[in-house]
Amino acid sequence: MTAGSAITLGALAADLGVELRGDGAVAVTRVAVLTQAEPDCLSFLGDRRYRSALERTRAGAVILAPGDAQHCPAPVLVTENPYLVFARAARRLHPYPPVVGGVHPSAVVDDSARIDPGAWIGPLTVVEAEAEVGPGVFVGPGCIVGAGCVIGAESRLVARVTLCEGVQVGRRVLLHPGCVIGREGFGFAKDGERWVRIPQIGRVRLGDDVEIGANTTVDRGAIDDTVIAAGAKIDNLIQIGHNCEIGENTAMAACSGISGSTRIGRNCTIAGAVGMAGHLEIGDGVHFTGMAMVTRSFPEPGVYSSGIPAMPSAEWRRAVARFRQLDELARRLKHVEDELKAK
Repeated sequence: MTAGSAITLGALAADLGVELRGDGAVAVTRVAVLTQAEPDCLSFLGDRRYRSALERTRAGAVILAPGDAQHCPAPVLVTENPYLVFARAARRLHPYPPVVGGVHPSAVVDDSARIDPGAWIGPLTVVEAEAEVGPGVFVGPGCIVGAGCVIGAESRLVARVTLCEGVQVGRRVLLHPGCVIGREGFGFAKDGERWVRIPQIGRVRLGDDVEIGANTTVDRGAIDDTVIAAGAKIDNLIQIGHNCEIGENTAMAACSGISGSTRIGRNCTIAGAVGMAGHLEIGDGVHFTGMAMVTRSFPEPGVYSSGIPAMPSAEWRRAVARFRQLDELARRLKHVEDELKAK
């Protein structure tokens, strides 16, 4: 992403509400890591293991915690949360390009669609009947906005995003390339040996400030809606099944799969490659570590794990052999316990 205009450290510190130690007239134009930063760069230290890089950095300024300021040769912006402040500073220095209203000549827009004059409809995009696109919305190249979809103000569809019929998108939503929102859920009834599709007539509703990653899919509800609540962050390559509900500010890492009708509460974190069965209830403040297999509900907050970490193959083969013996060992233990009780 291209850099924005230069800003002095004094102005940046005031914008971010943090303490500046050093020359406030120094100007920065972009962000960079400590080891590659030049004098016009802003960097940060979020992990003290990289303190040696801090001591040698050529950055114009560094965002860091109070205890690290003495090790920095450059001006510093001091905060108890360097990572958060850096995120805000990076957006200040590298803003999204402003949205210029209009419709590209190659776009196909139905006459009944309602496009705000301040929205941009990009090349080769299709906007179907009765769709609504709000002010400041950016719809990038190759997107499909299905019939009856609503996109709230300042949302951004980067490229090749598909919104199927009736999807509701809140304000300031960010949808990355290739994501598909609102396809028909995976619902079938058995007719002898054949599968018969159950019509999926619900919608998908995305709250304000939701972000959904590249090539992620969110299925529409069978009858009720699938809901991703405000502030939720969904990574790349994730499948969210029909009628799921994802609570506010819950974050989900790549390659996870959530089966249908599972409800996940607020402020949860789902690490990479987690698999969840359907019809589960996950409470607020629940955190699953990577590759957890979730087969039951977890209503109470906490950190939960499953899976077996990688190990040398010889050890793994021995462990598998012992797994196969567990049932027999359990029966033998039960027999011993019964004999002891009988004495």
